[in-house]
Parts: sequence; C-alpha cells; structure tokens
Amino acid sequence: MGVFNFIKAEVKEFRRFLYQNLYYRQTKSDKELIEKFHEFYYGSQVLFDTKWFGTQVLKCPLDLWVYQEMMNEIRPDVIIETGTEKGGSALFFASMMDLLGKGKIITIDIVKKQRPSHKRITYLTGSSTSPKIVNTVKRLVKNNKKIIVVLDSDHSKKHVLGELEIYSKFVPKGSYMVVEDTNINGHPVLPGLGPGPMEAVDEFLKNNKDFAIDKSREKFFLTMNPRGFLKRIR
Repeated sequence: MGVFNFIKAEVKEFRRFLYQNLYYRQTKSDKELIEKFHEFYYGSQVLFDTKWFGTQVLKCPLDLWVYQEMMNEIRPDVIIETGTEKGGSALFFASMMDLLGKGKIITIDIVKKQRPSHKRITYLTGSSTSPKIVNTVKRLVKNNKKIIVVLDSDHSKKHVLGELEIYSKFVPKGSYMVVEDTNINGHPVLPGLGPGPMEAVDEFLKNNKDFAIDKSREKFFLTMNPRGFLKRIR
C-alpha cells in the first residue's frame, strides 16, 4: 500500500507539472485566442444568467469545477467567503459539502437581503475588514483546522489587499486563498478600471512568501481568477 500511495503521489505531481508547462508553453496565438474568448464570454453577460439550483451565482462554471476539485482534495471544515451577493456560490459550496458530509460556510456581505437558507451557511452582514466581523469569524472558526478563503467583495486594490492581510492568517499550509475577479483592469477585461484584485495580489506576494500562485488551478484556460489561486506553501 505504501508503494501504491507513492506512485499515486508521483502521478499527481507529474500531472500538475504538465498543467503548469502547458500554460507556460502557450504560443502567442494561443494566448490571444484565450483572451479573445475570455473577453467574448465576459462581454456576453452570461455570468448574470448562471444559476445554481435557481440562485444566481456570479462565477464561471469552469471555476466552480475547480472549486469542487479543491474541496475534494482538502475536505475543508470551513469556507470563508467575502462578498455574498445573492448567495449562489455559498449555496454551491454548501451543496458540495453535503456530498463530502462535512463543513460549513461563513459568507460576508455589507448588504442584508433574502438569500437561500441552508444548514451549513452562516450569513454575516458588515464589512469583511471591520474588527467586529473579523472577530466574529475568529469565533466561528475556532477549533477548525482546514479552512479555504474566497475573496469576492469590494474589488478595489486597497480593500482586497486589506482582506489578503487579514484572511491569509486563517489559511493553513496546503490550503488556498482564492482572489476572485483578478481578470479586471485589463487582465484581460475592463481595461482602465483602475488597480484591483490582480494588483492587490502582486503587492501581497511581494511581502508574503507563505503563499504561491498555483497555475494548475487555471487548467481550463478560461478563469475569472488568473493568478488568483493562492496556495499556502509554508
């Protein structure tokens, strides 16, 4: 069994290597094609007509697939989500946790509204960076070791950087902090919007060597979160 597990781990690592090299070996025309489709997909507004069991979920289905793979690997006790909107992604995470048979969702938004009810979801109202909300999250995740963080609230660089500094402390080694919508401000959509999530990630990683960008999570090529899947490596 030990040998089998070793081979299995080696195969998994080799597949990850292939994904990463496939990304880096894209030709200029490959990258242009991917960006053009990205812009077409984003401009079509289909994101606003994407639903999970009837509730709008403002995420690309390819990213949702990556999330379920990540959840299956890590089997989180908690997912902390900032930016709830209509609650579709929280409901998706809760549904995946139903399949895993464990876990809960803590989701934060400044606006209180009618959202899906689910036994695994806790809704918090307030700013994700306010001391009151952060202290509440600390209390709710106490004694939970496996945590994934998803940052999808105010997309200004200042706010996202503040979230990164705060919520990175909740993520254990081997788990993830995902910064959503790093594609805006010209990466490749909505150029000229101003510094946002991508710029916050770049700034955060300059001073934090505990996290690294996991390009293997971009294996489907179209992602709303380029360079946004941050894995804690130490």
